[in-house]
Amino acid sequence: MPALPLPPMDFRRLDLNLLRVLAAIHRTGSVTLAGQMLSLSQPATSNALARLRDFFGDELFVRAGSRLEPTRLCESLAPAVLTQLQTLESTIIGRRGFNPRSSPMHWRLSLSDLGEILLLPPLAGLLRTHAPASRLTNVSVAVHEVAHALEAREIDLAIGILQPRHKGVRAELLFREHYVAVSMPDWTPLGTVAAYAKQTAQPMKLSERQLAAADTIVASPTATFHGSVERMLERMKLADRIILRPRHFGAMPDLVRSTGLLAIVPEMFANMLHARDGFRIWVLPRSPGYDVNLLWHRSTKDDPALHWLREHARALFLRPLE
Repeated sequence: MPALPLPPMDFRRLDLNLLRVLAAIHRTGSVTLAGQMLSLSQPATSNALARLRDFFGDELFVRAGSRLEPTRLCESLAPAVLTQLQTLESTIIGRRGFNPRSSPMHWRLSLSDLGEILLLPPLAGLLRTHAPASRLTNVSVAVHEVAHALEAREIDLAIGILQPRHKGVRAELLFREHYVAVSMPDWTPLGTVAAYAKQTAQPMKLSERQLAAADTIVASPTATFHGSVERMLERMKLADRIILRPRHFGAMPDLVRSTGLLAIVPEMFANMLHARDGFRIWVLPRSPGYDVNLLWHRSTKDDPALHWLREHARALFLRPLE
């Protein structure tokens, strides 16, 4: 659809700060959420929208259910506004330069529940050592919103089971992960002598018959759940062996301790539980896997601060592919 012609106007009358409000409302579909994103009060954001409407002679956003939907004029303006704001921000940051030891950066990442457990501590430790003036926030973003959050600069990076399905998003494979099972040290599968199972700390392999006889715990986090464990158990006709489905991986250790059940978890998490809590690791007869990717927006390619953060994230988490 061709862009609509703009009404006659004096561009010098426009407060350019208002364009940030237009982009934020276009992104969130809400005056309240846009204000939160920009650290503005709801009245201040509403006033900014009124000034934008007056300047452009257009409603810009109309109510559609619980969201504000853009008018045709706004839909033609918003992408260009966002692109120019991103370019200006990157140019200013680039000219200012970036010194990790002294630049007061506020990094915003998107990590899942499990990513926060496994990836946030080493990354936070690295920043405390090499970028002590910086702050770090893990922002809750739904999987289908990650690309838009990167584009709007609500987050700088995302790490997880994510695919770059947006033309402006770039991705790099950090590592491939697969699932294993963990149990209390004294748990033994069907047909295994307890004394033999305790002889080695190395992971032992479960047969399909042994797995079929075990009651299991499988986490189903809403934000990143992709169903590979559920599908594996369904193919093996073992879906009814799932006794507990917690929403967060953080509950797994206490659940295993309190119930004695077998938990199916990613290997990286299993290794942490083995080292920290002495849990035993079991190799599954069919091990589903997934890719963990690092995502960023192409508009930050030349941003020196974000380039530095990406490089250090790679150094921490990039693993050779098996």
